Amino acid sequence: MGAYILRRLLLVIPTLLGIMIVNFTLVQFVPGGPIEQIIAQIEGQGDVFAGFAGGGDAGAGAETAGGAFDDKYVGARGLPPEFIAELEKEFGFDKPPLERFLGMMWNYLTLDFGESYFRSISVIDLVLEKMPVSISLGLWSTLIAYLVSIPLGIRKAVRDGSRFDTWTSGMIIVAYAIPGFLFAILLLVLFAGGSYWQIFPLRGLTSDNWDSLSLFGKITDYFWHIALPIIALTISAFATLTLLTKNSFLDEIKKQYVMTARAKGLSESKVLYGHVFRNAMLIVIAGFPAVFIGVFFGGSIIIETIFSLDGLGRLGFEAAVARDYPVIFGTLFIFGLMGLVVGIISDLMYVLVDPRIDFEKREG
Repeated sequence: MGAYILRRLLLVIPTLLGIMIVNFTLVQFVPGGPIEQIIAQIEGQGDVFAGFAGGGDAGAGAETAGGAFDDKYVGARGLPPEFIAELEKEFGFDKPPLERFLGMMWNYLTLDFGESYFRSISVIDLVLEKMPVSISLGLWSTLIAYLVSIPLGIRKAVRDGSRFDTWTSGMIIVAYAIPGFLFAILLLVLFAGGSYWQIFPLRGLTSDNWDSLSLFGKITDYFWHIALPIIALTISAFATLTLLTKNSFLDEIKKQYVMTARAKGLSESKVLYGHVFRNAMLIVIAGFPAVFIGVFFGGSIIIETIFSLDGLGRLGFEAAVARDYPVIFGTLFIFGLMGLVVGIISDLMYVLVDPRIDFEKREG
């Protein structure tokens, strides 16, 4: 197993490097970089894409200060070339792309992820600032989904084909079909002072008087704020996990060793939880790290926006819109590395749940 883990760890390096190369290369061809963003704001366009939409008309009547810069940056007419050159130097665009990429990767190896172009804060500090929201959404939505779906899936497998199985299948499929953002808006309208009841707060992770609350008051206030976002984020997660659990149990229940255990006179609960459970839950439990990391780092831009939560989902979206490259590439590197490591952890979870699995023999 040690040799397998070592090989997987060594594969992390070229995989992560490939991810960074592909994304860095694609960004070079995307219009509207950070310099264009600043130029658009100076020209009063508000956003760089207004400059693209209006063509070069914004500065059509002005004389060009530097023709070379006009061709390079849309909307730069009338701006001194020294100013553009200063911007290029500040953002590092005075260097060729290969040199910028190699310098960026070297900095990442030394855990230097740079500073946001537009927020005057390091990428690490920015991620840590947004992390509490993402931890709250990812952790609780994942735990609730598992705590509800696993018992429900087992119950459905035991009572396969019954009225209970039919009705619950219909309910979870309907819940899965409802878009999360639509359900979030419905929750706001019903329970957050929309048109009916003002039971839950409309925005934020905590109240304004958080610091003055007691420990019990802080815990209550925290769960009071995250109740609706967690429900909206979790509602569609039940279907896949519940049906996966049910099908895994049904496959195991039909196997010969279960019939043998029943023939020996073991109780149904002993057969179910003493023999079937470990084999049936292998794929469900082993996949927990990947599921959690996926929910945690993927975030939900729409849910965060609807409930005014400032998490990693909104951070990634805003960084992409503003072309904040240090935030984009820094978070891509961090989350990509963690995702690859979690893949290895998931394999270890398979072995932990069922020691009979040996990846080295399977590879051989």
